Amino acid sequence: MQHPSTHPAIRRVAIVGAGTIGASWAALFLAHGLEVVVSDPAPDAEPLTRERVRAAWPVLAELGRVAASANPDALRFEPDLEAALKNADFVQENAPEREDFKTALFARMDAALPAHAIVASSSSGLIMSRLQSGCARPERFVIGHPFNPPHLIPLVEVVGGKQTSEETIERAIAFYRELGKYPIRLNKEVPGHIANRLQAAVWREAIHLAAENVASVADIDAAVSQGPGLRWALFGPHMTFNLGGGAGGLGHFMDHLLGPVQTWWDDLGAPEVTPELRQRLIAGVNAEACGRSIAELAAARDADLTALLKTLRR
Repeated sequence: MQHPSTHPAIRRVAIVGAGTIGASWAALFLAHGLEVVVSDPAPDAEPLTRERVRAAWPVLAELGRVAASANPDALRFEPDLEAALKNADFVQENAPEREDFKTALFARMDAALPAHAIVASSSSGLIMSRLQSGCARPERFVIGHPFNPPHLIPLVEVVGGKQTSEETIERAIAFYRELGKYPIRLNKEVPGHIANRLQAAVWREAIHLAAENVASVADIDAAVSQGPGLRWALFGPHMTFNLGGGAGGLGHFMDHLLGPVQTWWDDLGAPEVTPELRQRLIAGVNAEACGRSIAELAAARDADLTALLKTLRR
């Protein structure tokens, strides 16, 4: 994969931190014929990662994302971090979401990596300017936040810290695009980036509605999945309301409906998740699952995502 820079092509990818996200990234990188090494100190990390990669492979093949030379068994596992990073061109980091832990980890990775390597963090909400603060080469660190599962969901949020170079951001975006991802660039750092903030806003109101007993947990979920969620798979909120304005577009929509929407904003809740409310939400999703396990729900989600992605691609 060549990039418009003097740096070598990205061929060797190190994944630091396995788990669900790391294994999903591994499957995607392997499917594109890249050399992939995973490093995670957990004793069961290797068998779990290999199992998850094998489970993701049929879906990737169905979507036409598996290169002719790709092999899911080509994954290399290296518990020793420094050994895993020795020849890496690109690192996708998925360590625990703790600022102090990642800051120390980044400094350690920085010392072990070749000079040309990029480090992208899957952090779902931490600020890169803080994470890169202990690094000798902070310019090569960037956020590359995926949506779960990364081997299926196209979105990657890319944002640099105060010391991240423009070249690093551009190289990371180009690399993700070549993997078939849909990278978006954030112009400034905000906790939670963009998509998680939007999710959090919707979830906060969903919790408020449940707390106020406006509807059951299942019906509140259905209000999204059977309504606006279907439109959101095609367009975001701005474009959705642009269409809602008819021939006049968003301007017409705002002229006629911004006032009522503003009254809804003013009435949105800020719930306190008490132990009782927490248990009610858990009981609600368990009832909604109708006895299906997490694994069964995830498999159904991935099958439907695959069908949706194939439809959208057409």
